Amino acid sequence: MSLPTPRPHTRGQIDILTELEPGIERRLDRHLATAREWFPHTYVPWSQARDFDGPLNGSPWRPDDCPLPDAVRDALVVNLLTEDNLPSYHHEIHSQFGREGACLTWLHRWTAEEARHADALRTYLHARRAVDPVRLERDRMHHVSAGYRSEHPDLPHALAYVMVQEMATRQAHRNTGRACGDPLGEQLMSRIAADENLHMLFYRDLCADGLDLAPDLFTQAVTDVICDFTMPGHGIPGFRTRAARIAVSGIYDLATHRDQVLRPLLHTLRLMERTGLGPQGEQALDRLGQHLEQLDTRAERFRQRSSAVRLPPRT
Repeated sequence: MSLPTPRPHTRGQIDILTELEPGIERRLDRHLATAREWFPHTYVPWSQARDFDGPLNGSPWRPDDCPLPDAVRDALVVNLLTEDNLPSYHHEIHSQFGREGACLTWLHRWTAEEARHADALRTYLHARRAVDPVRLERDRMHHVSAGYRSEHPDLPHALAYVMVQEMATRQAHRNTGRACGDPLGEQLMSRIAADENLHMLFYRDLCADGLDLAPDLFTQAVTDVICDFTMPGHGIPGFRTRAARIAVSGIYDLATHRDQVLRPLLHTLRLMERTGLGPQGEQALDRLGQHLEQLDTRAERFRQRSSAVRLPPRT
């Protein structure tokens, strides 16, 4: 996978990454002190597992093997296949700030935790026979083989993106667990969401540092990311159809993205209240405000359409 040549991480002659390094060290220490050790095997219902067809001569998968709603199956697959593309994410983040010291230590720790999520999700899905294992593996091969390439090659945009992405992932996992109707599945998704929350806090607080360090540059970056945001799993086979079913079900739709992701982040960063910005920063805030207004309109239209879809047929 060829990567774009990163633009300099500079504000004039100042190396932004060097200036953020003390904050990275503090956030890494906080994460290591806060993160809870857990083990994927303890969340897997092994007693419910059965051999599949193949060398073990088990029974082939059938859609009625597990009574999960279709939208929940879609969400679980999207969540898992997104986690599966970890090698590309590691490469992308390393190209931005994977140097010696706290940056590299964080990257390796984050990678280890994200890999645990994929391990736990896949094993749970197989034990519960929740999705077609053949299609799942074929989709994994397709998705990981295609890799992932960041559309934001400079550091401020990269930090803004992972901040929003981790928050969105947290909510996607949490809401999927609540919708699955399986207490063990909800426990697992809640456990993964707790990890994602800590990841989000790490990146959010670095973005806050960046806004203090280079207000105009980071205001532009956060605005660009929010206005053009796409989840990293958008290359998953059938993503648009699956995302539509997930949205109609209410697991993750435009209102979810606005209310559970963007608004909390913008409130904590106090981005819309920033003063003393230059012309570029002010223009970015104006553009962000317009985008949020448009998002309100789109979310309301989608709510009306999806409500009509959910109405039972008249008798």
